[in-house]
Amino acid sequence: MKGDIIVLEAHHIAAAKQIVPQILDAIKTKPTRYTITVAGESGSGKSETGKAIADELAAAGINAVLIGQDDYFVLPPKSNDARRREDPEWLGPHVEVKMDLLDGNLKAAIEGAESFVKPLIDYNANSVEEQVVDLTGVKVVIAEGTYTSLLKHVDTRVFIARNRMDTLEHRKKRNRGNEVGDPFIENVLKMEHKIIAGHRFLADFVITKEYGVLRVA
Repeated sequence: MKGDIIVLEAHHIAAAKQIVPQILDAIKTKPTRYTITVAGESGSGKSETGKAIADELAAAGINAVLIGQDDYFVLPPKSNDARRREDPEWLGPHVEVKMDLLDGNLKAAIEGAESFVKPLIDYNANSVEEQVVDLTGVKVVIAEGTYTSLLKHVDTRVFIARNRMDTLEHRKKRNRGNEVGDPFIENVLKMEHKIIAGHRFLADFVITKEYGVLRVA
């Protein structure tokens, strides 16, 4: 998403350094591209962890590209927020997000596409553009986002087990649209937690709230 700034901290890098060595052989031996998802609640560090994994892969000589689920929302941020406030049913992966398109992009990458076209949201302009993702020389595609554990075309799933209270300080730092402290947004985060709480059981790796890494599959 345009307007996002990713700042890596030591715990993101440490988690990536634990995860990547455990999947390197699988990545290298897979004849097609490899896909990874990083899921978790708002502000849990999905973008940062995804970037840290991509950097760790690069250090091992493997090119990776990182894409964000936020770009696949049906509506841009301000419009989506307004729709949520008007319609209590407008929440969740099967309503707000073009999950089929995101899954299709991953499938195309696995099948050897040289590129794919994805949406690109401009946060500040509240608009949606198109972006061509060049896959030349890319071996791994990493998709990060709240609901990415539900995607079908995935080799390794990572889930960050941090709830809205654990992520409060991070959300304060980024403070998108003054969301912190907004009672409506806090209620949305509560509902989001209920939606994805069970997704940790879909994961191959769980990152704990202290940023320890557990391999569960």
